[in-house]
Amino acid sequence: MPRSVVLIVNHRKPRAAEALREVRGLIEQHGKLVAQLEADEHEPIPTNGGVDLVIALGGDGTILSAAGRCLQLGCPLLGVNMGKVGFMAGYELESFRAAAPVLLGNGELTTRRVRALHADVVGADGTPRCSAVALNEFVVTAGPPYRMITLDVSVDNAPGPSVSGDGLIVSTPLGSTAYNVSAGGPIVAPGVDASILTPIAAHSLSFRPIVVPASSEIRITIESVNAFEDAGTTLMVDGQVHDRLHEGDIMRVRTGEEIVEFVIDPSVSYWQTLIGKMHWASAPSSPGSRGIPGDR
Repeated sequence: MPRSVVLIVNHRKPRAAEALREVRGLIEQHGKLVAQLEADEHEPIPTNGGVDLVIALGGDGTILSAAGRCLQLGCPLLGVNMGKVGFMAGYELESFRAAAPVLLGNGELTTRRVRALHADVVGADGTPRCSAVALNEFVVTAGPPYRMITLDVSVDNAPGPSVSGDGLIVSTPLGSTAYNVSAGGPIVAPGVDASILTPIAAHSLSFRPIVVPASSEIRITIESVNAFEDAGTTLMVDGQVHDRLHEGDIMRVRTGEEIVEFVIDPSVSYWQTLIGKMHWASAPSSPGSRGIPGDR
């Protein structure tokens, strides 16, 4: 039986219209198109009649947003890269075209399972304030007017350090190549069941990023914050503003039970993607070797 497919499209990408025509044509030829949704509208994925596969056409932001919509759906997500890097995309347009009969028909899918992170925030008096689910990361960011904030960090109820700086990232292995790596955190392979704690511009020479088991509960107590009109110290979830944080708030982070299955190209390893798209461990290059003018 051909697969029933929901297609999510980011029309802001330069090649989106042309790629959409081709991808839709492939779905209609080899599968069954249930619905086409806009990436920016965040409407729920329709489940009437069943959905076997969600395809996201766009960059990493589009794919990450689509993954959040798939959390409760229980069907795999396939990203077709239309962005600059597309690290989360399982396929480029060319490789998707070649594999379409298998992917959209009844062929076997190769998937990578990603577990979500949960966060619950309570006030100083114990009143629940907010909760959130992340696939990439939670970020406690200092916010305007960008003075240092102070956070107490505890793992599995053990007394932990106090960090002063611009904030803290709690990342999944999937998110380890995003904000985490930009802030100096480690890249963690997707098969490692772990969470990563990475400080942002810590006022310390010794507070280094650390990887903890996914089974650990991470507690972050907000000791001091920035308060500035409608902005200030904030909880960010997968790059989106979620809620303001206040002095005395306690944030508990744990790995959840929700899983998103990303469809990947079995002919391309994680390490090939890491080297090809992130240029991991690339040797220094001479001027002109990557389009930089140099001596002739």
